[in-house]
Amino acid sequence: MPGEGGRRRTVRRLAQLYAGLWLYGASCAFLVRAELGLGPWDVFHQGVAGRTGLSIGTVSVLVGALVLLAWIPLRQRPGLGTVSNVVLVGVSMDVTLMMLPTLELLAVRVPLMVAGVVLNGLATGLYIAARFGPGPRDGLMTGLNRVTGRSIRLVRTGIELTVLLTGFLLGGAVGAGTVAYALAIGPLAQVFLRVFTRRERSGAGGEQDGVITGRVPAPRTRRVILRR
Repeated sequence: MPGEGGRRRTVRRLAQLYAGLWLYGASCAFLVRAELGLGPWDVFHQGVAGRTGLSIGTVSVLVGALVLLAWIPLRQRPGLGTVSNVVLVGVSMDVTLMMLPTLELLAVRVPLMVAGVVLNGLATGLYIAARFGPGPRDGLMTGLNRVTGRSIRLVRTGIELTVLLTGFLLGGAVGAGTVAYALAIGPLAQVFLRVFTRRERSGAGGEQDGVITGRVPAPRTRRVILRR
């Protein structure tokens, strides 16, 4: 029955969306506990948290809401995934941090850092391939990609460097983990996005949305893109 099949696909996509968002927040918490440097956005979140006394997850939620304002001139349209991203990633981050102890041994912290970076890339591909709309930071990136015609990698690099510098000046933690994240997350997210998008297409019997791979989509062509 087609209607039943459509409902099952929607339920599967919703599960994929929320699993991806929760894992994304958990991956950010891994990097915090590794204490070897955070991803650029979380350097900024941590810097703001240190200045305000708020938890890093709370700051993530508030910054996500503010970034949505930048969507207005870029004519980006939020979806269920956008709103869910704003709330769930920060909540997951704070909950995971409460569950993870502070670690002393470098031999434990380094693998945790690597796991955080890889899990972040996987979670990015997982929730974006669910096709419920990009996160607020994704929308900023993809909107600039569409408006400027620059590649995803170039636009993302510019945004991340700006956020990183600001966060560092505010007191956020920068280190080897920051470098590893900055270099690896783009390729990892793109690989996992392709994997999960192909899986979604095969599961939907050939129905698909295109995947952006670095350039502006042609008119009337929808494409799904990277990251929070």
